[in-house]
Amino acid sequence: DSFDILGDGVKELLVGRDDGMIEIYSFESADDPVLRHDYALSESIASIQGGCVGKDGYDEILAATYSGWLTGLTTEPVHREGGSGEELKLSQEMQNKISSLRNELEQLQIKVLQEREKYQQSSQSSTAVSSVPAFSVNDKFTLNKDDASYSLILEVQTAIDNVLVQSDAPLDLLDVDKNSAVVSFSSCDSE
Repeated sequence: DSFDILGDGVKELLVGRDDGMIEIYSFESADDPVLRHDYALSESIASIQGGCVGKDGYDEILAATYSGWLTGLTTEPVHREGGSGEELKLSQEMQNKISSLRNELEQLQIKVLQEREKYQQSSQSSTAVSSVPAFSVNDKFTLNKDDASYSLILEVQTAIDNVLVQSDAPLDLLDVDKNSAVVSFSSCDSE
């Protein structure tokens, strides 16, 4: 998207990448765009948009991720400073918002407990049928021309416990910054 997120009267280029990076590029001259800010998310970005959403006078960048999360980055200051010895007092609006969020969180926790109990009871039943849910998998296997390696990117809408990679040819697995996996090697019987 293009949007004036920096408030300088010139639109910046907002980029959401498959690797989860949000980047803001400005055009200070006729040369190449300059990276002004970046932010890393833990999953690929499906869509990005700039605008004024949450509070008047403060622009935001909204990004939708692969699993459906909506993330916002705002220009609104998050810290307020008080003078020496002053207590920072929250406005009535902010107190109401916090109270509303706490109530919503408590209701969601109760609902999760109820659903968990229902599942436990149904799984203990003699007529219970177990099935594996179908998941949509977002996978990419791309060549990185710089170092002649391939990147395997897997995303599903639930936690990934294990990924098994089996190959007839010898492989070297390279670690990357965004990788949180623990790699374990085992040799296969050639037959």
